[in-house]
Order: sequence, then structure tokens, then C-alpha cells
Amino acid sequence: MKKESTRWTLLFGVLVGTLTSCGLDLPKETKTSFETMTIMKSDIDIPIKYSAKMKGQTDVTVTPQVSGQLTQICVQEGEQVKKGQTLFIIDQRNAQLELEAAQANLEAALAAENSAKLEYESNKNLFEKKIISRYMLDNSANSYKQAQAAVLQARASMNRAKVDLGFCTITASVAGVIGEIPVRTGDQVSPMTQLTILSGNSVMIAEFSVPESIIEEIVLENVSNSEKQQYREDLPDVTFVMKNGTEYPHKGRITSMTGVVNSVTGSLTCKASFPNPDGQLFSGIQGTVVMLWASKNVIVIPQHAVVRLQDKAQVYKVNSDSTATAVNVSIEDVGNGKDFAILSGLNIGDRIVTIGANNVVDGQRVLFPENAIDE
Repeated sequence: MKKESTRWTLLFGVLVGTLTSCGLDLPKETKTSFETMTIMKSDIDIPIKYSAKMKGQTDVTVTPQVSGQLTQICVQEGEQVKKGQTLFIIDQRNAQLELEAAQANLEAALAAENSAKLEYESNKNLFEKKIISRYMLDNSANSYKQAQAAVLQARASMNRAKVDLGFCTITASVAGVIGEIPVRTGDQVSPMTQLTILSGNSVMIAEFSVPESIIEEIVLENVSNSEKQQYREDLPDVTFVMKNGTEYPHKGRITSMTGVVNSVTGSLTCKASFPNPDGQLFSGIQGTVVMLWASKNVIVIPQHAVVRLQDKAQVYKVNSDSTATAVNVSIEDVGNGKDFAILSGLNIGDRIVTIGANNVVDGQRVLFPENAIDE
């Protein structure tokens, strides 16, 4: 019996030696280390994002003032133009003929006025010499007044003809960028025809809606207009992010807020102006306006300290005996990609597990790193 026991002992020793010689390590008992933090409050800037649509500060719809055939398109879509630059030319022949006719009518009216004036002055002398009656004098005076009125009417017609002729050449009312041109040379156009949209793009306006839930924080009640204006001026700069995630390099400023909440959407329309010195922004593009909102006395914890269980968010609170207990919390993303703000579930002074939270089991004893200081 003793020989049998000795034989099994030697066999086990050979087996261990064989495993060791093959380079295989035997399992070792290890202790998992967790990192923790003590809850406290701090002041942070939370980025709030709003969908926005960009438009030029002075977007102008270009339409003709007179009807006629479009004879020349002087610009191209997307072209940067200066104020006063010629954009379109409409056939001027009819307008030119109308101007010439108006000028001829004015000349005729001036001649008639001169004749009426001479007759009135002659009759006035004759009346003073008692050669003609008062009736004839008054009649000549009325004829002279009618001739003067006819001159005014003819001059107005001539000026109108000049304006109509000028309307045949359509110029840029503001400096900006030419939008889509839906017409072609030879088209018959009228005041109802949209030729293009001229976007004054030196300054661009981002329009976005602010939810009713935070309107009270933005629009101060029971304050004067001057105080509201000062409040808007004190708001932080805003950032515009393109749809592809690119951040526009120039910051914007909140310039206006409508005073009426939309009854359908329950929101307030805001506008932010952005300088556009390089013409990178175009009217009609969509993106996101990001506003940093200062929040005071906020509990902020790392995102990796939160364990998601379906629709719940939990953190592991460390008890006085170093065991961990799962606690449900309400969280809000602060927008920096690494932290959550805690709305409820934790108090100042609580200690929670941060690194390793996903490996904790409820009731498990938490082992701190060697350099940690137990509280």
C-alpha cells in the first residue's frame, strides 16, 4: 500500500515537471483592482445643439419690373457679384420707343404751354386797356393752367418711360452670390418671373428653434428691453457645425429672439450671425448650432462609470465595508464625449466605482489599488 502511494506521488511530480518543461504556467490567484471617485459638484459648460438652416443676411429674390424678352444673362450660378453689377438685360426696344414718344409728347406740351402763356399775357394787357371782357381773360388763364398741367403730365410720362427703360437692365441690389438661374436667354419674362436669388453672404444668418423647456432661461421675464438686449450680448459665442461634422472656423453671435412662442411647435425662433469672409457658407445649407450653456453645481462622472441595463443607468456605490451596491441614476450627456451629468441618484460625498464598473457584481467587495487612500 505504501509503495502504491509513493508511485502516485512520483507520477504527479513527473506530470508537473512535464507541464513546466513545456512552458505552460499554472493558474495563479489574482485580485482585480478597481478605481473609484468621490462625488462632488462643479461648474461646467454644457454644449446644447440645435438644428439650423443658413441664409444670407440680405437674401434678395431677383425679379424683373417690366415684361419683355430676356436678351442677355450676364452672370453665372455661384458667381460672386458686387452691388450695382449688371445681372440680366431685357429687350429694350419697346421701352426705348416709349421713351421717345414720351419725349415728343413733352415737347408738344411745352409748345402748347408757351402758346397759352402768350395768349394769356396778351389778353391781360387788353383787359387792362378795357378792350376785352373779364370772361375772355379768365378763359385764357384757364387754358394756360391746362397747358401747364399737360406739361407736368407729359414730363411724368417721360420720367416713367426712362424708369421702364432702366428696368430693362437688372443690377445687383446687394453684394453677394448668385443662386440658381431657372431662365434662359430668349425667355419671355414678367414681374411674376423669378430670375434668381442673390444671397448677400458677407454675413450669414443661422435660424434655429429653442425648445420651450429652456425658454425661461433665455428670455428673462419682467425685465426691460434694454436688459434683454444686454443679456443677449452677454451670451457666449456659438459654433456652426456642417452636416459632415466639420466645424466652421468663425464663431457666431446670437442676434435676435422672437418674442412669441410658436403655439404648434412650442419653440422660440432664434438667429445667430456668422461672418463669412471666405464665402464658405452658402444660403440654404443645414447644420447644427452649438451653444455652450454654463451650468453650476452639477454632479459630473465619467461615462465609463455608468453601466447600461436596457433602459436603466446604474453606478456602483461603494459602501463603508468596501462592498459595491448598484444604484439607479438619471443621467444627461454633457456633450464632451466622456462625461455624464447626474440628475438624481447620487449625493455629495458618495464614492463610486469608475474604472472596472462593468466587472462589478452587486455585493462584491471592491479592492482598491495599493496607492489608494481609504476614506
